[in-house]
Amino acid sequence: MNANVGSLDKIIRLILAAVFFSLFFVLQGDLKWIALIGIVPLVTALAGWCPLYSIFGIKTCKMR
Repeated sequence: MNANVGSLDKIIRLILAAVFFSLFFVLQGDLKWIALIGIVPLVTALAGWCPLYSIFGIKTCKMR
């Protein structure tokens, strides 16, 4: 599993995760569970690896 998520991409994913998690407090009823979608960008940002990027051959991280 090689890293394929760059620094700017990680920051955007963390912000997106925070937005989704905040929906939990804004939405009512069963719609609250949409906030769990925020787990995906959070995990991919922390791991530095995105499965969709690897399928399509995309890399936003700098080469070493």
